[in-house]
Amino acid sequence: MRGRLVAGNWKSNGNLASNQRLLEQVRGEASRLRGVECAVCVPYPYLSQTQQMLTGTAAVWGGQDVSQFGAGAFTGAVTAAMLVEFGCRYAIVGHSERRNVFGESDAVVAAKFAAAMTAGLTPILCVGETLQERETGVTEQVVGRQLDAVISGAGIAALGKAVVAYEPVWAIGTGKTATPEQAQAVHGFIRNRIAVSDVAVAAALRILYGGSVKAANAAQLFGKPDIDGGLIGGASLVAEEFTAICRAAERR
Repeated sequence: MRGRLVAGNWKSNGNLASNQRLLEQVRGEASRLRGVECAVCVPYPYLSQTQQMLTGTAAVWGGQDVSQFGAGAFTGAVTAAMLVEFGCRYAIVGHSERRNVFGESDAVVAAKFAAAMTAGLTPILCVGETLQERETGVTEQVVGRQLDAVISGAGIAALGKAVVAYEPVWAIGTGKTATPEQAQAVHGFIRNRIAVSDVAVAAALRILYGGSVKAANAAQLFGKPDIDGGLIGGASLVAEEFTAICRAAERR
């Protein structure tokens, strides 16, 4: 049976004082969870604080992005090796904000995926469609293309050491949420598409839903057969909301 994962993405939020209060509650909750891994992906400046507060606990942490390059003359870039030095387990790659705000192509995302994996990090590969793409009926083509870019570069076996997060762009930060049925349909498509190449990898792959998950809708979403947890944005900044979402991921 696949394990569950709930990963908080703080985005560009936080300060040392509020982080401490939040991390204290997260580490306490993580120790009580059954069958659910609890992670936080924090801004780079707070990795040291997060490492200090979560080391030795059941909670884990990661970066919100990673450079596709190694060490060198790449001003402002943070390498996978640097994340590893701060104890990160995960690195988010291809988040819709990186794709749509910062203009990252499928090829760049694939290169970041490969860099993270080579360094020993577990990539959380984000895929998803915009509202226009959903309304024109090309969701599967878009998600399939985004997956194929990574598979063609890293190979299907690489997904056996990764996590995929489906995040419909139209449901991020908008208050809109895909219905559990809409989310399950795309999660099922992702698993089936991967199964065409490798049934075992598809069966073991954790696929998260990311799109305005809240404590109020988490249990319904996580109750679907191909949804293995969540990549949580705004709600991950509120300790009571985030820990409730983590509890909702426990298998009943």
